[in-house]
Amino acid sequence: MALSPKFLTIAALLAASVISASALTSTAFAQEAVTEAQAAELIKAADEAKARAEKAEAELKTAQAKATELQSALTKLRSEISKAEKAVKDAEAKLKPEQDKVAAADAANKPVVAAAAAARAAAEAAKKVAADAEAKAKVEEAKAVATTKALTDAQAALKAVTDAVDTGKKMVTDSQAGFTAAEAQVAQFKPQLDQVSTAFAAVSKEHVDKRRASEQALIKLGKLVSFAESVAPIFAKRCLACHNAKYSKGRYNMENFAGIMKGGESGAAVEIGDADASTLFAMVSDGSMPKDADPLTAEQLAAIKRWIETGAVLDAGFDTSAPLIQIMPKEIQPPAPDVYPVPVPITAVAFNHDGSLLATSGYHEVNLWNVADGTIVRRITNVAERVYDIEFTKDGQRMVIASGTPAQIGEAKIFQVSDGKLLGDLVRTDDSVFTVALSPDETRLATAGADRAIRVFDLATQQQQLIIEDHADWVMDIAWAPDGSKLASASRDKTSKVFDAKTGDSLVTFNGHGDSVYGVGFSPDGKLVVTSGSDKNIRTWNVADAKQVRAIGGFGGEVFRIAVTADGQVYSPSSDKSARVHKIADGAAVRSFAGHTDWVYSVGVHTASKRVAAGSYTGEVRIWNLDDGKELLNFVAAPGAKKETAAK
Repeated sequence: MALSPKFLTIAALLAASVISASALTSTAFAQEAVTEAQAAELIKAADEAKARAEKAEAELKTAQAKATELQSALTKLRSEISKAEKAVKDAEAKLKPEQDKVAAADAANKPVVAAAAAARAAAEAAKKVAADAEAKAKVEEAKAVATTKALTDAQAALKAVTDAVDTGKKMVTDSQAGFTAAEAQVAQFKPQLDQVSTAFAAVSKEHVDKRRASEQALIKLGKLVSFAESVAPIFAKRCLACHNAKYSKGRYNMENFAGIMKGGESGAAVEIGDADASTLFAMVSDGSMPKDADPLTAEQLAAIKRWIETGAVLDAGFDTSAPLIQIMPKEIQPPAPDVYPVPVPITAVAFNHDGSLLATSGYHEVNLWNVADGTIVRRITNVAERVYDIEFTKDGQRMVIASGTPAQIGEAKIFQVSDGKLLGDLVRTDDSVFTVALSPDETRLATAGADRAIRVFDLATQQQQLIIEDHADWVMDIAWAPDGSKLASASRDKTSKVFDAKTGDSLVTFNGHGDSVYGVGFSPDGKLVVTSGSDKNIRTWNVADAKQVRAIGGFGGEVFRIAVTADGQVYSPSSDKSARVHKIADGAAVRSFAGHTDWVYSVGVHTASKRVAAGSYTGEVRIWNLDDGKELLNFVAAPGAKKETAAK
């Protein structure tokens, strides 16, 4: 969600009170001495493995080419079958009308022919009868000729349609046989392709493993520097804020290794083997970069210089286009302050499964509070600076957190609630992750954030299944349809969208807010989407066609995240210092929850225990009774901070 500049002031105060993490650590490696000969042997082994990998890759490409050829034949036959089936269908559609025309023409022809014959007989029998009999016969004969021609034409048309049907059916039969044969060929070749693919993967892994072993030996000898471990973290933390795809100062994009080596408007930034001739090193060593920030440390400069002088290589096994954040070693986040000097804005709150605990956002942590008396139960750390979203699993045993350190890192992590143990580290992006959402059956997890991407993971394997990059700006919130078939989004690009949760295809787009959209949810029946935003409204609209059903107003400020409950109500926090609840069905206001003295950023609901909680900019959390709006508890959700410091 969009945060006030005063949020940054508080974050700066907290940062000053926390000792930053220690200098970057390198990958663990055996400390015994490595000789030149040993390093040479490792390099030789790596080169041999590379040769085997190249051979295996060639075999794989040959097999893939054959597979592509077979697949193309299969695709061609499928197309021919489709065309033949369509031709049959079109011809059959014409068959009945043409048959009817033939029958009608035949029925019309018979009496006319008979009449013509009778007239001719009469004319022949009475040749001397009046001329009108002859004229009548000629008229009737002309009619007979016309109807006979109509019959002949109808019969020809019927034959053409019948022939088309027969031809189409034969083509379908012949093509189906060919398709079956081609399909069998593809199936028969698949084991061979799989075998070659497996062999290539094994040889490639062997090559990468041996190359890494040789690299580690060279690193120990001081003849190589690991880009991933020693250099990428420096660039990610000190350079990316100005040199990324969006800003690219000097047209220099340092988001990945390829961009770093490509250089910017002044040409190549790295002269391999010569740090002093490298523009990149010159700029960081004389303090020109990072601009308007502290210069790099002597240790950081030494690492960059040695990396360039030893070849400026990328560690084996990494893709040159991979974002720096994805190849860097995962670091433990800085610790939260033991005692908060000031409270922080509460940008996320969530009740656990039975309503006994309330989770709130903190500085590099999530805090769990006893709902009965507001006492701290547990502090879960190792998260990025700001926590934006929290969601418990239905059994209350796990908690998913979206967080970020702006312009540096974004994370989505899974923790064990009982002891704070990290169970999963799903997302690492170079900017904040704003939202997480568990699918209704809790088999999948969706995340989204400042990189504009929506990612979907299999919760059991923690593997990414889907990435959706359809928005033009930050994705602030996401929600699953009740049946899990769709995902809805809220974005700073002023739109909300609905996507197919299996394919990622965009289904509809709603732009009725005309401003940033912050919150999103589905109605209990899945037919409506509910959104909120900067326009001081909650809006409901149809999933089918994105047409607005109603706007729910009455807010005195921006409407942040929303929470939709199974009984058809929507809860919302607002910058007008209040939290509210409305009915989705008719937009009627049910209740307002008052007491906060500043912006209300977050809201959480536990219907079974009849409680609603909201967190504000002042760091204060208030809990009310759902039925009557009576306040049950309020406290400052910052361990050690005095309550009176929350007021401004």
